[in-house]
Amino acid sequence: MDENMNDAQATVTLTLDDDTELECIVLTIFPAGDKEYIALLPMDSAEDEEGEVYLYRYEEDADGNPSLSNIEDDDEYDIVADAFDELLDEQEYDELVGEEDL
Repeated sequence: MDENMNDAQATVTLTLDDDTELECIVLTIFPAGDKEYIALLPMDSAEDEEGEVYLYRYEEDADGNPSLSNIEDDDEYDIVADAFDELLDEQEYDELVGEEDL
């Protein structure tokens, strides 16, 4: 996994099971349960409003180096997907309320 900073957006290069590389924008790192997770959006679908988001377990070692691992348990994935959906709902609400306050 490579992590790059360009302007204000962090990007990650994922190596998929078939060894192809996919450049993704880091949308957010968020907690769910007692772990942290990361939401990634492929750069080629960043313009697409309904783009596919990838969710991975996120950890850092003692030196602060990040690592991602697959979520292989269906129950864990459901918890993470629900937490991400709630985060999106909160952001949309905050944007709506923020616009009304202007």
